[in-house]
Amino acid sequence: MSEPFAPSGSENAASASPVEDVMRAELAYGDASLGTVGPILGHLVVSSDHSLFSDEMVARVRGMLGNVARQLIDIETAHLPVPAESEAQDYEDDADAAQATQDGTDERIAMLAQAIAGDQAFLQHCHSLAIEFQLAERLQRRSNIDPVLTPLMQSMVADKDSKTASAAMATLAAQARFMQQQRRMELPLGELPTSLAEHALQCWRAQTQVTEAHIVAQISAAQRSLMDEDRARLSLIRQLMDSIGRGSAGGAVSCLSLPHAGASIFLSALAQTAGISREDSAILTNDRQMARLALSLRGAALKVTSIEEQFHYLHPDIELPDHFDSITPERARALLGPAR
Repeated sequence: MSEPFAPSGSENAASASPVEDVMRAELAYGDASLGTVGPILGHLVVSSDHSLFSDEMVARVRGMLGNVARQLIDIETAHLPVPAESEAQDYEDDADAAQATQDGTDERIAMLAQAIAGDQAFLQHCHSLAIEFQLAERLQRRSNIDPVLTPLMQSMVADKDSKTASAAMATLAAQARFMQQQRRMELPLGELPTSLAEHALQCWRAQTQVTEAHIVAQISAAQRSLMDEDRARLSLIRQLMDSIGRGSAGGAVSCLSLPHAGASIFLSALAQTAGISREDSAILTNDRQMARLALSLRGAALKVTSIEEQFHYLHPDIELPDHFDSITPERARALLGPAR
């Protein structure tokens, strides 16, 4: 491959082949950047230094954090008693009162969003969704790949089995909502993995000024009522892949085609076949992770021609290194080592 996926002077004379020297060097290059993603992103969302991430990416992550915080505070507000009339007349007019209330709410949202951002796993989840959205839009713009109604989804929706067709329709609707939500930089509480949702709730409880235990319990119950990971988009995609492969890895492997499955299903399939988190699978589409992506696809037993097809869509100016086809799926998995 051309720069940066190119031979870099390996000194390991005992390696199995020159192409493995290339892959090892590129894996080390990619690993160095992987370890910095969380800390750098955490710094950027609370500062103005955007040198290593695009302004759009940082703004999108900030937007999702703020949206989660706003949802939690809106639910709290909806459950608070209405102020007595005498309390509402502390301001000269309704406009002053409304502005003061809005300013206080905005400040609370900013503080809660910053607290939620203290968890790197939460940040990386938001980051991966932003990458997924940008990839889907880029594929649609450059290659006319629909981010929602892909050929795979069309075939699943038309399946003769009513359960399969119904599951596909639910996934299709969830994917359409995801694209709209990302355009508005929104992240619904119901789409959060359970561990991340709990983190957000803990941050809210640590900051809320509500002292009455029964009201706190009501608010918490209302917040949790919106959270159902099993019905979230990413869970629906996993269930759909399982139905394709009858619960085996075959379903995921068949989804490792960007023009057929689209960006979102491709990323879920890559995570499953590579044994990595979906957050990491999104990062593998970055140009610093091309070696790990190529080896992960090869480790899933994709033919070299299929891997070249995926690179055509992700990195159109890049070619696989010479003799890449000499690396077997077993050898690719060995080069990758334990799943991250």
